[in-house]
Amino acid sequence: MVEPGRIAICQYTGRIVDGDEVGEPFDTTDADLAREAGIYHDDRDYKPLQIRVGEGEVLPGVENALLDLEADPDDLPVETTMRLEPEEAFGEHDESQVVEIPVDEIDDSEAEGSLEPETPVHTDDGKTGWVTDVGDETALVDFNHELAGVPVQIELEVLEVRDEQPKSE
Repeated sequence: MVEPGRIAICQYTGRIVDGDEVGEPFDTTDADLAREAGIYHDDRDYKPLQIRVGEGEVLPGVENALLDLEADPDDLPVETTMRLEPEEAFGEHDESQVVEIPVDEIDDSEAEGSLEPETPVHTDDGKTGWVTDVGDETALVDFNHELAGVPVQIELEVLEVRDEQPKSE
């Protein structure tokens, strides 16, 4: 088990699950895989994650897997693959997070002149939603995580487990 407070250095890939089928990656720490899957972003640093176990920095299902993982330093790296249901991943889809907003209240710069489905919308308090439908005067905006309600598969490779490094003063 990886004790709370320790840091797990991990490579990972997340994939959407549809029934019994595992799909393409939606996120990964592997730059080559990201390029292959068409999800590569130039502004992202593709390197192993440093996860402080027990701090809620990752999906609940990943956190639980790390806490349960037998990670003997002599046996690293350790690989595990897990299927996470929505409640262990990005949460269930919450209909109360889908709201109708007057079109004239949506910042035109976000819509780049044309408000249409999948346009991102940002609130003053930092929430991000996506337009799902546009009418003459209102737009329907979904503030759920884009993977809410979706089961996912996480491939995790724990490369190293270490104590927190002292903070430099």
